[in-house]
Amino acid sequence: MNSLVLLALALAPGAGIGLYIYFKDKYEPEPIGLVVLSFFLGVISTLITLVISLPINWIIPIHEQSLSEQAIHAFLLVALIEEFSKFIFVRWVLYPNKNFNEPFDGIVYAVSVSLGFAALENILSVMNSENGITTGILRMFTAVPAHATFAVLMGYFMGIAKYEKGKKHYVWYGLGAATLFHGAYDYFWFISYVPGLWTGAIISLAIGILLSRKAIRKHQQASPFIHSGNINPQNEHA
Repeated sequence: MNSLVLLALALAPGAGIGLYIYFKDKYEPEPIGLVVLSFFLGVISTLITLVISLPINWIIPIHEQSLSEQAIHAFLLVALIEEFSKFIFVRWVLYPNKNFNEPFDGIVYAVSVSLGFAALENILSVMNSENGITTGILRMFTAVPAHATFAVLMGYFMGIAKYEKGKKHYVWYGLGAATLFHGAYDYFWFISYVPGLWTGAIISLAIGILLSRKAIRKHQQASPFIHSGNINPQNEHA
């Protein structure tokens, strides 16, 4: 029974965030099957992360008490590898899909992939912790929302790249924005042995959430279905 409680605790925050983003897609919701597939692609992305990071971490040892080496660890060895592993599926599997037909869809698919990644990471963290309940509650308000926030930023730029002329290169801005905020968030946790610096992680997450909310509103307003008359009435006031 305790394992089931821990599993539910690990999955609940991602499920809540996923539903929130899905219902924010007011005008032309994505097929449930494709959203679920995106989630499982995110789970697979954790394996890609391991394949890339394990040999690199073996080659490049990091000293825990070095601020500069922890920056390399946070931004390159963790953030860039993890975000690129998700980016692979968002850019080359979901981006070309015919259902990606409005800017907001970039956010939906990027978040779905990211939540798949976060779900497996969360399960492993909670199940392997000495106090899984505490770990699960802490990650409910930190790591899982953080992954979703990075994904909103990535998906925002994906939507611009696909639907604004001459901005195809913005897909790379998406990878860069997600990596930047992910790296900053992790860096302050990695150097939390310096008194007070852990607050930098909370501040960077708060800034990311504010930018994500703005990105969501902007892409909702940019939907081509607002003025086309092709609106699902059930979702108009979601």
